[in-house]
Amino acid sequence: DDPVYMDNQAHREEYVLNEHGILYEGVHKHITSRPWHFGQFEDGILDICLKILDMGASYHHGSDRDHCWRNDPVHVSMVVNHMISSHTTNSIMKIPENNDYLKGTKPFSWNGSVPILQQWYNSRCRPVRYGYCGSLASVMCTVMRCLGIPSRVVTNFCFPCSIENPLAINEIFDCTGKNLCGKDKLWRYHCWNESWMARRDLNQCCGDWQCLDPTPLETGRGSACSGPTWVRSIREGELDLDYDGHHMFSRVNSNYVGWLSQNNAKKTKFFCDTWPCGHLITKSVGSEQFEDITGAYKYELGSVKNKEAYYRAYRRIHPGYCNASNCHIERELSSLKNPFLSDSGINMRFKMANCPMYGEDVQLHWLLENLRSENKTLKFNLCAQTITYSGCPMDQFWKDSVNVTLGPREVKKIPLCISYSQYGPYLCDHNIMKVVAVSDPECGEVLMVSRDIVINRPPVIVKILSQPRLKVPCTAEISFCNPLQEDMKNCVMTLEGCGLFKEPMTIDLGTLASNQQARTIVEFTPYRLGSHRLLANFGCHKF
Repeated sequence: DDPVYMDNQAHREEYVLNEHGILYEGVHKHITSRPWHFGQFEDGILDICLKILDMGASYHHGSDRDHCWRNDPVHVSMVVNHMISSHTTNSIMKIPENNDYLKGTKPFSWNGSVPILQQWYNSRCRPVRYGYCGSLASVMCTVMRCLGIPSRVVTNFCFPCSIENPLAINEIFDCTGKNLCGKDKLWRYHCWNESWMARRDLNQCCGDWQCLDPTPLETGRGSACSGPTWVRSIREGELDLDYDGHHMFSRVNSNYVGWLSQNNAKKTKFFCDTWPCGHLITKSVGSEQFEDITGAYKYELGSVKNKEAYYRAYRRIHPGYCNASNCHIERELSSLKNPFLSDSGINMRFKMANCPMYGEDVQLHWLLENLRSENKTLKFNLCAQTITYSGCPMDQFWKDSVNVTLGPREVKKIPLCISYSQYGPYLCDHNIMKVVAVSDPECGEVLMVSRDIVINRPPVIVKILSQPRLKVPCTAEISFCNPLQEDMKNCVMTLEGCGLFKEPMTIDLGTLASNQQARTIVEFTPYRLGSHRLLANFGCHKF
């Protein structure tokens, strides 16, 4: 009677035995990926995981007298979840406040869980500085797999973080199209953990996926981690059934609302086409591709079952509507939403003309269509600004104004170019910018179209120069070319690999001139049989 048993051999190999994972990042229209070493079978990791349970024991009933809770995966998962980043003094990892990580390691520079866990353990259980949601979820996945609980990292694109209304996320813009910093944040992506177990506390006889989010997020009653929450209860809107069900439901089902803020503090809803919150993916079993698991969290948008689950959840989240009819709730939801662009007689969207890499200009097409049989003349303000993965708007670095005239039923394509010289000085570690076009309010209805754009980082090339053999020295060539028309300073290459390197290897490359290629030969000795992955991460003053 094993509460964490999986009867599928391929799933056991992926979710318990596989030490190599993939983190999915970027935005919903441009998903990027990077490898991650879980390293759950590396020397000393089991001892560290048991130490985590010891340190977190007080979280469970304030005592660890007889360790009886350690045979219950629900309570084990709660302790591990709490210890990742919510423990007051001994959490494993901290998230930087206000994106300030000068007193620690850049959150995006980690390649695996092992160095993080080792640093925490060797520093007398002081928090490692710094991480982000992806590293927190991945470290939790390592600990859970090491303890024999099948686990995986999930990425949710368009992740709402709202304090006032759990089922509505508000973004506010000024008349130039600049995204203003409000209380609500629409994270471009957010990572959490899923673990497989039978919930005896919910009378489950078979295992199923449970959602665990170790990132402390504002809930209205302070910051806290979430879960375990039965994924199926989220889909069904059965929020009274489980821990933090209402938080998890809102994180995949909120409605986006875009507002124009004018000088007189008046706010006007845009005519815009919005993307639904909650698009979830994870690594496929036995593959390097991703699997779309949105259907496990919610029924198809607009379907009868989707509406039934939403009404059920709405009554639990808003107690004042516990006896409200479905029609009443539907009217409330309709009043929240933005009118569609087509309601104004105009359709428009941004389409990428290239897939820009760091140093390249951003090329995109602005497509407009007049749906009416009369001429349309509009003035638009356009802008671009950098934005963090967690939805914090940063610098506005590009602005323009365009007068557009469309004949009856006319379709027009306007090319736009944002040069590297314009965005390069402002792009932060997240490599995300937002381009917005907003019509002048004096022209009548206020129209808005936007596009999140990811700037890809230049690649690091790894070549194995000799056949890897157990306990026999092997060599590899690591190369990187500076694609910019300027120097890259403070260049550092970090290499690691479970079964290949006992600890990460750091190579100082100094300054790389424009178009200069750096090549280095490294030697390592494989110390474990099996399939292993050599990871190379490049960092400099730019990223």
